[in-house]
Amino acid sequence: MATDTHSVFNWQIGREMAYPYEAPPPKKQVAWVFDINKCIACQTCTLACKTTWTAGKGQEYMWWNNVETKPWGFYPLGWDVRLLDKLGVGNWEKGVYKGKTIFEAAKAGERLVGVQPEEEDWAHPNIGEDEIAGGSVAAGDHITDVHRIWMFYLQRICNHCSYPGCVGACSRKSVYKRDEDGIVLIDQDRCRGYQECVRGCPYKKSMFHPRSRKSQKCISCYPAVGEGYQTQCVANCIGKIRVFGHINPPDKARDDNPIDYLVHKAKIALPLYPQFGTQPNVYYIPPVHVPRQFLFQMFGPGVPEAIKKYRTAPDDEKLRGLLVLFGSTDKIFTRFKVTSGEAIGYNDKGDEIVRVPITEPTYRRPFFDEERNVYRHSIT
Repeated sequence: MATDTHSVFNWQIGREMAYPYEAPPPKKQVAWVFDINKCIACQTCTLACKTTWTAGKGQEYMWWNNVETKPWGFYPLGWDVRLLDKLGVGNWEKGVYKGKTIFEAAKAGERLVGVQPEEEDWAHPNIGEDEIAGGSVAAGDHITDVHRIWMFYLQRICNHCSYPGCVGACSRKSVYKRDEDGIVLIDQDRCRGYQECVRGCPYKKSMFHPRSRKSQKCISCYPAVGEGYQTQCVANCIGKIRVFGHINPPDKARDDNPIDYLVHKAKIALPLYPQFGTQPNVYYIPPVHVPRQFLFQMFGPGVPEAIKKYRTAPDDEKLRGLLVLFGSTDKIFTRFKVTSGEAIGYNDKGDEIVRVPITEPTYRRPFFDEERNVYRHSIT
């Protein structure tokens, strides 16, 4: 482990941990919640990001947003299993991670444990697409609560971590977190293309540009975010599985903050591989049909309660209303309220920006339309 480490508290693993640099928290921290259960892998988010930010020469292989099929899909190849193998077994005890993070497992003289992909590892963004685990379908097989034959879609962007591996790995400090919103960026003037950020990011969302000879990554659509709009991957999601906002620490969580409520209050959304130690700020509502052991490895010990809470969402008006707000506006709502059968979102100024019914109204039209002189096949 590097000698110039600092002790920071990582609430996702329930303890203090070592980090290479001082990491004062930003004034605000951007965060996302993705509902895995509703994703159909249409890749609209992927193409929205691609056409906005990575359409230039040298960026052909860059997918700052991608959707991969688990358990066999990876972009780049083996991005997570290679690092998990290096870290080894790490147990959880009463919500505290007892293993080593990528920073604590580093050898003398290193800042962290990382994996450097080969060039060909980036060549197959759709590897393992729609491939199932659990073998073939046999006579008499039927769907149960946890499926024997399963797969699910994992939506991935840069996590804009609180303790980013890319920041910790860069010797030139060209990777940094913005103080105003916690967005992680790469200073293109300082970057010299050492690719330590590529090796150091456990999620492999820092990518090397072969033409400019510098690294690039997701910028959280900060020009739009600065104007009060959600990121492209959120705004263009036709499945309405995503919401973007800001998250507070657990001790400062607010009931009316949508991200706080989902992560800290309802505890329905969980971080991806919290054991890596980066405290990622993309949270997932885990799939309800997948074997729990697989989900434990990916999302930590909160999986059973998150799934239980998600299954009871129809009986919880506040949670149900917040889930209905997903994808209902392209603007950032930092506060929400559920009342009288409606879910309402407000911006930082307290202005109402979206209002939707929790239950869609049903309209019954006459079988014969006298005004148009036509009969209707569908009247509801």
